[in-house]
Amino acid sequence: MEENLSEDMHAATKIEHSSEISKKECMDLLVPVRHSDAQSKESPHDCEISSKGLRAKGNSMKNTTEKTHMCDMNGLDYSSRLKLLIHLPDHSSQQSSVCKECGKTFGERKKLVRHLRIHTSQKSFICDVCGRSFRDSKSLESHFRIHTGVKPYACEICRKAFSARGELRSHLYIHLNEKPYTCEVCSKSFSRQADLKVHLRIHTKEKRYVCEVCSKAFSNSSNLKTHLRIHTKEKPYVCEVCSKAFSTSSNLKTHLRIHTKEKPYVCDVCSKAFAQTDKLASHLRIHSEEKPYVCEVCSKAFNNSSNLKTHLRIHTEEKPYACEVCSEAFSRSESLKSHFFTHSKESPYACEICCKTFSGSSNLKRHLHVHSEEKPYACEVCGKAFIQKDHLEAHLRIHTKEKPFLCEVCNKTFTQKSSLKLHLRIHNKEKPYACEVCSKAFSRRDKLKSHLLTHSKEKRYACEICGEAFSQRSKFTAHLRVHAKEKPYGCGMCSEAFSDSRNLTLEGPIF
Repeated sequence: MEENLSEDMHAATKIEHSSEISKKECMDLLVPVRHSDAQSKESPHDCEISSKGLRAKGNSMKNTTEKTHMCDMNGLDYSSRLKLLIHLPDHSSQQSSVCKECGKTFGERKKLVRHLRIHTSQKSFICDVCGRSFRDSKSLESHFRIHTGVKPYACEICRKAFSARGELRSHLYIHLNEKPYTCEVCSKSFSRQADLKVHLRIHTKEKRYVCEVCSKAFSNSSNLKTHLRIHTKEKPYVCEVCSKAFSTSSNLKTHLRIHTKEKPYVCDVCSKAFAQTDKLASHLRIHSEEKPYVCEVCSKAFNNSSNLKTHLRIHTEEKPYACEVCSEAFSRSESLKSHFFTHSKESPYACEICCKTFSGSSNLKRHLHVHSEEKPYACEVCGKAFIQKDHLEAHLRIHTKEKPFLCEVCNKTFTQKSSLKLHLRIHNKEKPYACEVCSKAFSRRDKLKSHLLTHSKEKRYACEICGEAFSQRSKFTAHLRVHAKEKPYGCGMCSEAFSDSRNLTLEGPIF
């Protein structure tokens, strides 16, 4: 018995290593016979080995009732001990396809090799376009379709195309209209168990996917993939209309609505339409007066997270948006964009009613309230109404006597930030507004506007008492105090008082 087994083993080794045996001969030799086939004496043409291999054996195979040799691993029977021994190395190769790091098994050894790169962080396949690296050639091939725009996988139901097979597979669940997987915490339902598994990490706070650059963690791999484009500066999704590029397809999709003027999300209360769902959600909080985003420093509340994020920069004094011309920094990108037009002298935003132009869209938006005469922000103390909310907030400080803006040079305080900004020009001697006629410079635009009237010789302000006329309203107002014998400007050093503040100063009139 042992001698026969030894001979069989020797024959198996000889067959396995011999270069003289053809592939066809090996297929003929390895045809297994199911135990049920042998018992029923049926021809084993439905065996799991390929039909090509079976046809090669053809009619030469004979029905047999001889004792068979069964594989303990998969239950297949072989007509001889030799054939069973030749078959066994298949299982040994499968056993070797087990990851020693995480225990995951693979049907093919090449899949194990590809998987091991996850643990070694080896990424030897590099994209020639953007330089991004991948663990295997298939991932690189799938990624490269982003650059080429090729989408070979199309949905047979709606014909939507995708660049990766996995994306198509995920998409198909939309058509199922079934969501059998429900979250036990919040009752949200999903069409795939994998989506539920990812969702649960919201409740468990699990973030297993960590960025190797900045260590920021994410609950799913797709968010990490999108985040990495911040570091790589990769923007693979390009608008075909204006060539603007984006890091995510969703951002491109939203951007395209600028060109199509599409606004599919409509408010049920006021019928205002929006291009984005988050914009609609933020807008709805105006009607509900809900402000769920609260500043932890000053407790000020906001109806959307982006406004809170921008507001926090007041406390952190963070100004990430810097002008490339003069290096002045801003906390908001919109402010930088508006500021940049001061260098180019460009005012691209024009009012359709009076044709007045503005450097920023926000300035135009504020200006439009002038024509509508709408003043939606009213003071609860005195009833005075304002076009802008920030104007009302500044006005309220008159009643509260609050002056939160402090000059660090002389400690003088102001109710408005703009007033502090104008005041600082006294210390730094800055006078950015120059007269084109006489080159005289001023620290404020309104002072320049008033000064220009002196060159026009126009005197629009006439005194009804004495007939004297003035080109500037401030001089006219000061003149009226002469008739009224009003002297509101008192000297702090003596008891002398004046009707004009310029007479109080030692340096004479200030323009």
